[in-house]
Amino acid sequence: MVFEDEAGQSMTPPRARTWGRQGSTPVVRVRGRGSGRVSIAGMTCYKPGERSRLIYAIREYRGRKDEPKGFVWKDYRDLVIRAHTQLGGLIVLVWDNLRMHLVAPLRQFFEANADWLTVFQLPTYAPDLNPQEGIWSLVKRDIGNLAAADLGQITQAVKRRLKQIQYRPDVVDGCLVGTGLNMDPAPDGRGDANAGPLTAPGMAASLPCLC
Repeated sequence: MVFEDEAGQSMTPPRARTWGRQGSTPVVRVRGRGSGRVSIAGMTCYKPGERSRLIYAIREYRGRKDEPKGFVWKDYRDLVIRAHTQLGGLIVLVWDNLRMHLVAPLRQFFEANADWLTVFQLPTYAPDLNPQEGIWSLVKRDIGNLAAADLGQITQAVKRRLKQIQYRPDVVDGCLVGTGLNMDPAPDGRGDANAGPLTAPGMAASLPCLC
């Protein structure tokens, strides 16, 4: 089961907590200029009995003419192919209803590879059901209050944190636990579409459990 989501970071850092003298709020001065942005697409990958994985791709936007501001459909296609190559076997992709996820070329790619790829859309406005959101929270917390001198420094900080998480499958597992989703294998041990629903407390079963 593969959950995908995107995030981005501009030259203005996210706010984060830190230590300081009582009554004196620490201030981090940043440039706050430039149109650059770092876009990240990530996949948290789960299979009962195996090590959880994190796969990601990063794109820098520096404001150049004709430069894409974020990921295009070919980037998503390549990321899915990369996940299939690294993970092997069948892929069940779960992601949101981002407009780029619904374009015709991607739908054609999904249909052409239906023998190993199944795609489900999350309900509208349901980021709490996507464990990849937990990964973004950890990354933002790490780069909070970073006074980056240029876009490359932000990219390096993001890559460093994502690489650390890749070596911590327990952290990736924790992001799934935070969603409340249940991915327990079927009682008969088989991972087919009839095995039962993937559910969270308080929500209707909307995704099949293909464990």
